[in-house]
Amino acid sequence: MDNPTKIRLDNGLSVLLKEIHSAPIISLWTWYKVGSRYEKPGFTGISHWVEHMQFKGTEKYSSSVMDRLIAREGGVWNAFTHVDWTTYFETMPANKIDLALDLEADRMENSLFSPADVESERTVIISEKEGKDNEPFLRLNNAVNEAAFLSHPYRNEVIGSLEDLQRIQRDDLFRHYRKYYQPANTIISIAGDFNTTVMIEKIQKKYIPIPSEFLSEPDIQPEHDIQGKKEILLSGPGDTIFIQIAYRSPSASDPDFFAFTILDSMLSGPASLNMFGGGGTSNKTSRLYKKLVDKRLAVSLAGGLQATIDPHIYDLSITLHQGQDPEIVIKTIDQEIERLTEKRILKTEIQRAVKQARALFAYGLENITNQAFWLGYSECFADYDWFAHYLDQLNEIMPQDVRRVAEKYLHPEKRVIGIYYPDFSESKQPS
Repeated sequence: MDNPTKIRLDNGLSVLLKEIHSAPIISLWTWYKVGSRYEKPGFTGISHWVEHMQFKGTEKYSSSVMDRLIAREGGVWNAFTHVDWTTYFETMPANKIDLALDLEADRMENSLFSPADVESERTVIISEKEGKDNEPFLRLNNAVNEAAFLSHPYRNEVIGSLEDLQRIQRDDLFRHYRKYYQPANTIISIAGDFNTTVMIEKIQKKYIPIPSEFLSEPDIQPEHDIQGKKEILLSGPGDTIFIQIAYRSPSASDPDFFAFTILDSMLSGPASLNMFGGGGTSNKTSRLYKKLVDKRLAVSLAGGLQATIDPHIYDLSITLHQGQDPEIVIKTIDQEIERLTEKRILKTEIQRAVKQARALFAYGLENITNQAFWLGYSECFADYDWFAHYLDQLNEIMPQDVRRVAEKYLHPEKRVIGIYYPDFSESKQPS
């Protein structure tokens, strides 16, 4: 895999560049090292709200002008807020990338945050949250995630709590923007049809004049275990029972992460870390699919492993067939995990999981937008070497590594079990 060019400007801006001349396209990603992990109590959701405000314009580019210019030049753009980062991207015809560079440099420093726009977005975000809160599985997911952490900010929803969304003011948003949206807290990743020397000159011209201040890493204590066994029971409209089981998962920089990736593939099927995977492979060969879906205990199941700075959660999400008993499903899952820890794991099963991971990895690199994504994404929780050696790390996993990780993390007394019952009796809800 070709190594990118990686530099850091004097003002702290990190830049990763990868020339790909297969098509006249360039993808620019701007990553700010801020997400819900960095938010204080009383200000949950502020990073996501600031992301919304970045589309409301500057003196140079009004909101309508931004969108119209990108579309007119044949580009696409979007943004995402996560627990560890906030990112913005533009994928443009190669000869139009100057527009994206100018727009991103401008809104790093000059976004307006007009009071009227702040109030308009308050309404939009609260409506978005209320919509999520009315979705049975999302309600369950949020409750399980919150229960999995005692104090770490990963317990908070990225969108924030309703109370905080009603309370946060324009000056709070602007202070958050000023603190985190600066070169020393930013990674720019670019892939596509360009000359590296010329691109570096363009970036220096745009970003060196922007004031910058190096930020200290926040004092956030990782949570390495889920404290005891917890059960969450929710009820509401619908006709489907959902189960979510959450265990602690290692941080992306932990060597256990790679063995856990294989463990996840064996249990629930292969999953891509790429947000824009260009394809996929079936999970029908996974152990839990055979035990749950094939046996008609469940309609579907999925595993969730995230690459994060601190230990997060690994969750198993199951949609039950009508009339099935959640306790039987949970018992079946426990029995399969027990088999993983007590019985011999065939090396062929490991090899199949690695082969599936390689296929997903290849799908995730099949376009220029994905390549630019990976350049910056891996730098947000580790570094580019993590990505470059990802497959090498998976190839080194042995059956005993998977067994050890299963024993360490998938402990039945250190997890959260959440169950959503449709129209559940009020008298049975926990106090």
